[in-house]
Amino acid sequence: MKILVLENDLKELALIQSALPSDRYTLFNITSVEQAWAPVQSGEVRFLIANWDTSDIKQKQFVPRIRAVALSSPVYILITSEKPMDDDLTSLQVDDVLSRPFKAQDLKNRVKMAERILSLAGNLAVVRDQLEAQALFEPLTGFMNQNAFLRQSTGEMERARRASQPVSLITLDIDNFKTINDTFGPATGDDVLRVVSQSIREKSRPYDCIGHWAGGDEFVILVTGVIGADAEKIADRIIAGVRGTRVEVQNEAPLSVKISAGIASASHINTSTDIDLMVDKSQQAVARAKEAGGNQVFLIYI
Repeated sequence: MKILVLENDLKELALIQSALPSDRYTLFNITSVEQAWAPVQSGEVRFLIANWDTSDIKQKQFVPRIRAVALSSPVYILITSEKPMDDDLTSLQVDDVLSRPFKAQDLKNRVKMAERILSLAGNLAVVRDQLEAQALFEPLTGFMNQNAFLRQSTGEMERARRASQPVSLITLDIDNFKTINDTFGPATGDDVLRVVSQSIREKSRPYDCIGHWAGGDEFVILVTGVIGADAEKIADRIIAGVRGTRVEVQNEAPLSVKISAGIASASHINTSTDIDLMVDKSQQAVARAKEAGGNQVFLIYI
């Protein structure tokens, strides 16, 4: 574990170094708070031991300054002091105070406690990130859910408007999904959605905005800088990819999955060309593709 030690007293520094063995801890001695900014802000060091009495940590208002910065990982601050602290930990914005003179074991115990707290904070950050991801992505397919897609695609369309780029929205709908679901059950339906998702992922561009509404068989892809025939090529690749897949069903012949695509293309984005209009027009287009027999693409210009 890496620890910054803000200590100007050589005797105190020697005590800290002897209490925290080098095989477990890497200590970086600094003499001013300005030296702490870079390693703390970069996340290289998450633990600071500082002498409250002899360093400039109080005069430079280092603790309030670092607490005001949005850091990717929390910084644990342990201060040492010979003087009784007039304020509590909350008002000082530090994590712990160790009175001097202290014994080596006292410091070891405080550092071990800090390690446990930092580990817990790290685990909580992982859980938070996972929950945030779950709130954005539909778990079955791994694509953005409806709210996330609409929010992301609105930003993409605004960027396309400023750059005077064309935009196309592709809606993909599985032709025989209801029959598959009713005949073989929802578990097989989920398998079909996974197969289609994989084909979409493989045949679309890695930076395209892709969404899937939970509980349905429609997928939507916003492609910027693409219009008309070029958008049709993307949809055709996906249709061909899906057509080449098979879904295994127990005691039955493998299922052949087919999919239709509807495209709404806009050569210019203006204030009236919002994502809701694009979705509505592409859904109209996919309905036309299904009416014509399915397993094909229908294009609408806006």
